[in-house]
Amino acid sequence: MIEKRQFYINGEWVDPKDGRDHHVINPTTEEPCAVISLGGQADTDAAVAAAKAAFPGWMATPVEERIALVKKLADVYKARAEEMAQAISLEMGAPIDMARTQQWGAGYGHIKNFLKAAEGFEFIKPLGDHAPNDRIIHEAVGVCALITPWNWPMNQITLKVIAAAIAGCTMVLKPSEESPLDAILFAEMMHEAGFPKGVFNLVNGDGPGVGSQLSGHKDVDMVSFTGSTRAGIAISKNAAETLKRVHLELGGKGANIIFADADDKAVKRGVLHMMNNTGQSCNAPSRMLVQKGVYDKAVETAAEVASSITVGPANEEGRHIGPVVNEAQWNKIQGLIEKGIEEGARLVAGGPGRPEGFNKGFFVRPTVFADVTNEMTIAREEIFGPVLSIIPFETEEEAVQIANDTVYGLTNYVQTQDGARANRLATQLRSGMVEMNGNPRGAGAPFGGMKQSGNGREGGVWGIEDFLEVKAVSGWNAA
Repeated sequence: MIEKRQFYINGEWVDPKDGRDHHVINPTTEEPCAVISLGGQADTDAAVAAAKAAFPGWMATPVEERIALVKKLADVYKARAEEMAQAISLEMGAPIDMARTQQWGAGYGHIKNFLKAAEGFEFIKPLGDHAPNDRIIHEAVGVCALITPWNWPMNQITLKVIAAAIAGCTMVLKPSEESPLDAILFAEMMHEAGFPKGVFNLVNGDGPGVGSQLSGHKDVDMVSFTGSTRAGIAISKNAAETLKRVHLELGGKGANIIFADADDKAVKRGVLHMMNNTGQSCNAPSRMLVQKGVYDKAVETAAEVASSITVGPANEEGRHIGPVVNEAQWNKIQGLIEKGIEEGARLVAGGPGRPEGFNKGFFVRPTVFADVTNEMTIAREEIFGPVLSIIPFETEEEAVQIANDTVYGLTNYVQTQDGARANRLATQLRSGMVEMNGNPRGAGAPFGGMKQSGNGREGGVWGIEDFLEVKAVSGWNAA
């Protein structure tokens, strides 16, 4: 049993002042794999106080020095890659090969991309030729509470921590209590890289406890949260009492629109993307909209692809999907699969229960429903598991209407060889991101959504800007 009860506050590992034990469950075995402490108000207050005390000095530190520390962190992060992959695989169920590449790699990619964005970022710049003595200053927001989820832990931690550090903010990180081991390891890396005391602090806790204490804390200037829309609403309400800035990356119900002229691999690509990370991605293409002329073939292909996907333990090497994160998530997914059947969707792959050969572990069968209508529960709710809904459409206008008929607005996908049509849809789809014909967004592209998928953007220059205030100055001495 791994024991990691301490918190990282003001540059030191300290015992909890107000902690209680919490077991981290290995989703492959359903057995405890680690014990951590969930902090209380005294621990939250200590971490915020450390960040507040460190803020003036860190904000005044030349940006070149802040960037140099991030470069050191990148080296440490790379050197300890296997430790990180093992931690993520153990605690949240990512297959070890996927943890070594995608899960670890997401964090490393963001660190490198932020370094590129920072090199050319103008923290002080002229307003314009019409006002030669005016300057626009980008200044750190202040003390930031960073609250991160379990599904892509290093992806989300690096998107927040690195942007905040480069911007000159100090911070308190509260990772998910479901996946705390990677965050504890990351804190060790921050220490090894040499970040000054108080710049980065870590307190483990749950949402109602440390999460709420941070979002309502009078000395926290900004909350950056990634998680469910329900929790994002609660955080916004709590933060409103102190009028702090709130950045939210929330749920999604992405539409993947496949036209009759889509390339031959479009359906297979969409199914595999949906099932990646066992469907536990907010930007998953969970609604596949297929034009009627190719609908039957697409359903057949989707069922074949889903049925070919293997499920296996997270600690085993290979190209399989692992378990979902915990029992509550497993039960929620099973309930929604049953709801899909009850409401009349046609089950063409997978279904309820564990895959054949598994009598324990939070494993879910890769599942595909056809003949789904956009009014069905499985088309409305974010399932966060390996469950795909296929919806037919006839015209381009109908596809856009169905795609936009959701409270979410994170990512949509378009598959067509008609370039003009692809561009039209990119402008009509109400989402923060649109990916077309299997082309991933480029390094440093902003990640974020609209509607109930949240606000703000993470990644690249947009990610740094989210941790900055804009100050207008007149009468600047340019000499």
